Amino acid sequence: MSSDGNALTGLWFERQKYFGADFPKEKIVYEQKELPIFGETIRWLDLYFSGKEPDFLPELSLNGTEFRKEVWKLLLEIPYGETVTYGEIAGKIAKKKGLLTMSAQAVGGAVGHNPISILVPCHRVVGSDGSLTGYAGGLDKKLALLTLEQKNHK
Repeated sequence: MSSDGNALTGLWFERQKYFGADFPKEKIVYEQKELPIFGETIRWLDLYFSGKEPDFLPELSLNGTEFRKEVWKLLLEIPYGETVTYGEIAGKIAKKKGLLTMSAQAVGGAVGHNPISILVPCHRVVGSDGSLTGYAGGLDKKLALLTLEQKNHK
């Protein structure tokens, strides 16, 4: 986990692709410490992994390009236990911007660079045929998260 001191800025699996890719490049001192946001995040994760849908979301600070932030905001709207396709997200962005189309691959790139795994549910995005495609944390973890949610979805 990482934080700016107030909000959660990162949550990754061990050896996750793009781990820390959006950390500021300037010289910043990183230190390990207990923060209230970490306790809140752990409480959220405990509820989630016990099979309950958390009824709160810790404060998040998503740092990235405007396009990525737009995609990540849409990820937060995907209901627990449900999935959407990269194309559906691309369609929403295209409609919002008044475009005829938007690249599902561009959306996939933004989804893959999500710095806050699980809480920003990029695991709920699937291929156009419903297949499990790409997950920076590993497809085995994506399948496990979706299985957990669908098992407990009412």
